[in-house]
Amino acid sequence: EITESIIMTNLEAIEKGLNLLKKEGVLTVIDDFGTGYSSLSYLKRLPSYALKIDRSFIKGLPDDNDDIAIVDAIIAMAGSLGKKTIAEGVETKEQLEFLKKRACDMIQGFYFAKPMPATEFEKFYTNFRKRG
Repeated sequence: EITESIIMTNLEAIEKGLNLLKKEGVLTVIDDFGTGYSSLSYLKRLPSYALKIDRSFIKGLPDDNDDIAIVDAIIAMAGSLGKKTIAEGVETKEQLEFLKKRACDMIQGFYFAKPMPATEFEKFYTNFRKRG
């Protein structure tokens, strides 16, 4: 993951570095999308796999019309550019259902689990896989 604000510090160097990573098979994600400088020109220049929708836009879902408009726009734009979307900070079933209906590709947040040590994660993951 790389944040928008870091990208804008030295776009040429970041672009070169991300292209090298892509050649090695590393997928990169633009984190905190929409909260930084949001220069759309870098989206077509950088070889990113996905845009991560910042939790500040997820918090108000599904009731805040401004958050709805922003999330819809990010998902549509990412899809048009051939990128995936990741929603961060999902904490409620209502947020999850909203994002599923909008075809958000990946979802993360406390709705699923809070941060945990690796040993707990192994158990969590095993149980999660069993549930399907």
